[in-house]
Amino acid sequence: MTSTTTVETAARPGGAKLRMTPRQKLVLTLLLGSQFMIAVDFSILNVALPVVGEGLGFSLASLQWIATAFALAAAGFTLLFGRLADLFGRKRLFIGGMVLLGLSSALGGLATTPEVLLTARVLQGLATAAVTPAGLALLTTAFREGPLRDRALGLNGALMSAGFTTGAILGGLLTDLLSWRWAFFVNVPVAAAVVALAPALLTDSRIVCKHRIDVPGAITVTGGLLALVYGLTRAGESGLSDPLALAALLAGAALLVAFWFVEQRSAAPLVPVRIMRRRTVIWGNAAGLIAFATETSLVFLLTLYLQEVLGYSPLATGLAFGVLGLGTVAGGTLGGRAVSRYGSRATILTGGAVQAAATLSLVALGTSGGWLYLLLAATFVGGVGNMLLIVGFMVTATSGLPDSEQGLATGLATMTQQVGITLGIPVMSAVAAARAGTGTTPDAVLSGITGAVLVNSGLVLAGSLLAARALAPSGARGTARATQ
Repeated sequence: MTSTTTVETAARPGGAKLRMTPRQKLVLTLLLGSQFMIAVDFSILNVALPVVGEGLGFSLASLQWIATAFALAAAGFTLLFGRLADLFGRKRLFIGGMVLLGLSSALGGLATTPEVLLTARVLQGLATAAVTPAGLALLTTAFREGPLRDRALGLNGALMSAGFTTGAILGGLLTDLLSWRWAFFVNVPVAAAVVALAPALLTDSRIVCKHRIDVPGAITVTGGLLALVYGLTRAGESGLSDPLALAALLAGAALLVAFWFVEQRSAAPLVPVRIMRRRTVIWGNAAGLIAFATETSLVFLLTLYLQEVLGYSPLATGLAFGVLGLGTVAGGTLGGRAVSRYGSRATILTGGAVQAAATLSLVALGTSGGWLYLLLAATFVGGVGNMLLIVGFMVTATSGLPDSEQGLATGLATMTQQVGITLGIPVMSAVAAARAGTGTTPDAVLSGITGAVLVNSGLVLAGSLLAARALAPSGARGTARATQ
C-alpha cells in the first residue's frame, strides 16, 4: 500500500480543497489519540513524584530516577525502533508498543517496591520509543505531502504539546482525588481500546525495507543516546563539573561520532549518510531541537516561579499551564495551514520570532501575584509560536523522503524531540543557578529565573533565524517544497 491509495488524489470539481475521507478521519483520530496519551505520560507523574516516593520508600536522591528511567529508554531507543518499523512493519510495531504500554502501566500502578516501579517506567519508555515513530510514520504515509499531511502533522503537534500540559493537570487531580497509582492505571483502558481498533483501521503492515538491521550502527547510536541523556540528566542535578556527568557526555559524543563512521561503511546503514546530509533533515531537526529544548525548559523555569516565588501549589501550577496548552492547540491548528500557504521555512521563522518575543516579555515578572496575568498571556502567545515552529520542523524533517524511509525520518524527528526535552532543563537550570548564586530568597530565585528566560528567548530567535537561513532556496537545488 502506498500513501496515494489512502488519500483523494485530486481536488474536487470547482477548485474545492481536498478533504479527508471518513476512513482517514478514523485513522487520524486513532493515531492522534495514541500520541496524545504518550505525551501525557511524559508529565503526568511530575507533580506526584514526592507522593510516589513517600508511598514506595524512594530516597530523595533516587526520586529523580522515576523520570530519568523513562527518559533514558524513550530517547535511547527511538531511532532504532523507528528503523525497525521500516524493516518489520509499522503496524506491527505500533500495536506491539501499545500492548507493552498497557501492560507496563498496569505494572506501575500495582508496584509495591521502587525496583518494580522503575522497571515499569523503563518498559513505558521502550513502549514510547516504539509507538511514537511508528505512529508518526503511519500518519505521514496515510497522507501524501501537501495540505492534508500538513494539517495532520499540525493536529498531531498540537495534541502532543497539549498532552504535556494535560499530564501535569491530570497528575495533580488524580493524585489529590484518588491515588498516584491512577496516573498509571489511566493508560490501561486507552491502550486496550487502541489495540482493539488498530488491526481493523491500520493497513500499512507490510515490510517496506528488506535490509537486515545494522547491528554496529544500532549499538553505537543507542549507546550514544543513552550516555548523552544520562549525562545531561546528571549534569542538571550535580552540575557540569560532576565527573560522572562529564564522563557520560564524552562517552555519548564518542559513540555518536563512531556511529557516523559506521554508517559511512555499512552496506545497509541504520541511517544512510545521504539522509543525514539533507538540508531539510539537518535544519528541520535543528529547529525542532531548539523548539522542544526551550519550551520544556521554560515550563520548568515558570514552575519554579509559580511555586518558589509566588507560593502556588503543584495543582495550581498545573492549572496555570492550561493556558499554555490552549496556545499550543491554537498554534497546531494554524500550523498546518501556515505551512500549506507560506511554506515551512516561513512558518519556522514566524513561530520562532513569536515564541522569542513572548518569552522575552517574561523578563518583567515580579514577586507579586499580579504578574500572573503577564505569565498567562505570554505563555499563550508563546505556545502558539512554539507550535508553529514544531509543525514547521515536522513537515520539513519528513518531506522529500519515500514511504520506505518515513519510519527513519519520524524516528529522527522523535529522537530530536526526546533529546530536546532532556537537554533544555539542565542547561536552563544551570543558567538560573549561576545567576541566583547562593541566594534562596524569592528575589534571588526570580533573578536566576529572569536571567535564564533571557537566554531562552535568545536561543529561540537565533535558532529559528539560522534554520530559516539554511533552508532558503539556493538556485537549482530542488523545488520549493524540497528546500523548505
